[in-house]
Amino acid sequence: MDKHYLTPLFAPQSIVVFAGQADDPDSLTSRARVLHQALRAQRYTGTLQFLDIHTTGTLADLAQTGADLAIIALPPQEVAAALEIAGRMTCRSALVITSGINADGAAELKRIARRESIFLLGPNGLGLQRPHLQLNASAAGPMAKPGSLALVSQSGALTASILDWASKNGVGFSSVVSLGPNTSVDIAQVLDFLANDRQTQSIVIYLEGISSARRFMSALRSAANAKPVVVLKAGRRPAGNEAAQTHSGAIVGSDDVFDAALRRAGAVRVRSFVELFSAAKCLASRYRPVGNRLAIVTNGGGPGVLAADWVNEIHLQLGKLSPESSSALKPLLPELASLSDLIDLSEEATPEHYRAAIEAAGNDRRIDGVLAIFSPKEGVDASQVARALADVKRSMGKPLLSCWMGDASVVMGREILNEASIPTFRTPEAAVGAFGNIASFYQNQQLLQQTPPPLSTLAKPDIEGARLIIEHVLAERRKVLTEMESKTLLSAFHIPVTQTILARSANEAMMIATQLGFPVALKIDSPDISHKSDVEGVALNILNATGVRDTFTEMMQTVSRLKPNARINGVTVQTMARARRGREVCVGLVTDDPFGPVIAFGAGGTMIELIDDRAMELPPLNQFLARHLISRSRVAETLGQWRGASPADMNALEQILLRVSEMVCELPQLREMDINPIIVDESGAVAVDARIVIDNAPQAISGRANTYSHLSILPYPARYEQVWPLRGGGEYIVRPIHPDDAQMLQEMMSHLSQESRYFRFISSIVELPPSMLARFTLIDYDREMALVAVFKERRPGANGEALETERIVGVSRYVTNPDQSSCEFALVVADDFSGKGLGSRLMLSIMDVAREKGLSEIEGLVLAQNPGMLKLMKGLGYTIKPFAEDPDFKLVTHTL
Repeated sequence: MDKHYLTPLFAPQSIVVFAGQADDPDSLTSRARVLHQALRAQRYTGTLQFLDIHTTGTLADLAQTGADLAIIALPPQEVAAALEIAGRMTCRSALVITSGINADGAAELKRIARRESIFLLGPNGLGLQRPHLQLNASAAGPMAKPGSLALVSQSGALTASILDWASKNGVGFSSVVSLGPNTSVDIAQVLDFLANDRQTQSIVIYLEGISSARRFMSALRSAANAKPVVVLKAGRRPAGNEAAQTHSGAIVGSDDVFDAALRRAGAVRVRSFVELFSAAKCLASRYRPVGNRLAIVTNGGGPGVLAADWVNEIHLQLGKLSPESSSALKPLLPELASLSDLIDLSEEATPEHYRAAIEAAGNDRRIDGVLAIFSPKEGVDASQVARALADVKRSMGKPLLSCWMGDASVVMGREILNEASIPTFRTPEAAVGAFGNIASFYQNQQLLQQTPPPLSTLAKPDIEGARLIIEHVLAERRKVLTEMESKTLLSAFHIPVTQTILARSANEAMMIATQLGFPVALKIDSPDISHKSDVEGVALNILNATGVRDTFTEMMQTVSRLKPNARINGVTVQTMARARRGREVCVGLVTDDPFGPVIAFGAGGTMIELIDDRAMELPPLNQFLARHLISRSRVAETLGQWRGASPADMNALEQILLRVSEMVCELPQLREMDINPIIVDESGAVAVDARIVIDNAPQAISGRANTYSHLSILPYPARYEQVWPLRGGGEYIVRPIHPDDAQMLQEMMSHLSQESRYFRFISSIVELPPSMLARFTLIDYDREMALVAVFKERRPGANGEALETERIVGVSRYVTNPDQSSCEFALVVADDFSGKGLGSRLMLSIMDVAREKGLSEIEGLVLAQNPGMLKLMKGLGYTIKPFAEDPDFKLVTHTL
């Protein structure tokens, strides 16, 4: 059960191939011929058998031949029959590399695979390569060189191009997976496997579309939490989106939303094929930057300045040597031209000069990566300088990139750098850009670690009141809320709004304005008018009762003339926002297919479309994410000290964003929202106008809990937090795990007895490796759950005062099985808390969560020599029986 469910597909021990007869080339499809050559070009580590569905025995004979993987490269009309036979042979997975199968044909193959319990990759892709296994089950060309980089591509042509480029640039791969349109095993499942694959250290993806935002985000977050992921997303403009959707057969959303989603998942997005190559070079070096400070070592001032300019252009920092490093380096390089910004060596710089400069930069804590630039100089051997870099790299723990400028004279030097896995580029800008792409991985990890709850710690909103408003509007068969309704909805979530009262006559408007106090604003109120200014339905700064009366009458006449069929409720009267130096911003909501609701922030006012300032973030938000969202907008520059105005109240603005996040999480009926303008100054923020569009809530997935099913990223499930009494005195908290628990989880692991570690992990490991620790603490709450028991204890501090510390003393966990109806559990309790009831409570709690998710059965493997766990399972009503695949284990199951 510890093996990933796609292991039979990506790490098969036995393979059967249906690709026709190799001795009859005329009967083979073009892909079948390539497949025969690819499979026979190297010695596959498992067992490999070629079968012919027309001549190889009877079905009964074939049924006796079992295999992990069936590879099918037959004409389209024969693929379904081959897949049926693979099912009879109890193949657990199948790879179909046949091309030309349409959507209906692919759907039929999916149906067969589902019926036969086969994991199906394809059709219409080029297949897969696993170089470490000497397995080339593809039509993508020769086997790639083994390495630590995984490639996943939704384009066969790009897959072949990348492999061709890699063979010339010394880049190796752990896996190559080409996904065709309408594949059954999709990109989310492939990412899920690669996240757990020990051979894979980093992942590059060519992406056109996805079939499920929730599954994709879950798998991408899991993968990016464990290893760097770089994505080239096609379809940046509407025409490209349409072409990408047609090609991939999957959903393609707004490019801005994709940006936000990839950022939130901790992945790095590149914009061009060239950048994808550059990122692949950097990832293949296996060194990860932990910041964005790049030191530049150069033997020519011009190329160094070009690199420094590009560092500023893409918002990196120029890494500068500390005074200590500079002082230590100066005696070694007396002819050094500059140490102020660049490490500018002389034109006669030798390999030893480069070695000393790079070592100094590599050991400096102020620097996160080093770029070495070499310009051809008379009397200086480019190859010898490259060998110096290769020597330095062996002891360097930071990214080292190179730029060998020129052509014929530096070819040998580039080959040396490629062999040493030092990314090398022809231009300074390309090298800096490559470092920037990888450095953004570190920055995006901060976004990935955020797991905010659906509701903030602010005052509780009136959720039921808000739902009543929405139900009333939908009952009237309307989808657009009036301004009064929109502001009432905002008020239910404690978003400050200008006081607004509806007037149905000029006389009413005068009385309301007099009571509110002048100046006032008048706005037309109609469910059929979205943009009031377009029909002269807004009047500002009216100073007296006469002005209100005349403006009301004129506005009603004008709007009736311009929109004769619009239903008009009247005119709203509201107080004018008094902030003379206030800034106008807009907070909005858009609904994207496939990612669902997305929160937008930018400049507001009547010029919003022309300014086109819009930063986006997927909900839910916390204060860190809200602040980050504001900072990415162009209007953020005006929110500080600006043109004599005091800095805006950022806390008030962040609270509005948190409140909007609450609305989005709790009200799945929301489709669009524009709170515009919000006027913010040093004393606070207030919403002046709002437009909200709603619709019926999306249908929940059958059999699953409906909570937050409209979101791509599930919020932290704080509702599962409970306090329980501890047997023998005291109490502990059971709550879902979150990323901040990593250190406490590691500490618990280090204090477990050798026996407890072995019972839990079937291993004597003393501490969890970083990838496993990341995998255990940042989880997708939709497909798995981990509950931790946290005990608070008081310990003496350094100054003698008692300090209260938290400690994880137990963990229960389940992961949903591929059948989506059952799950597998794991449990561990700290040795000094054994026998205090934690194990029972953690198991009962995790079973409650699984039951709420609609799962029907929970199961687990327990070592036969672990009597304590077996006794606990029996006491909880689990069925205990032998495990057929390994007599050392017992299979324990419980119906939920």
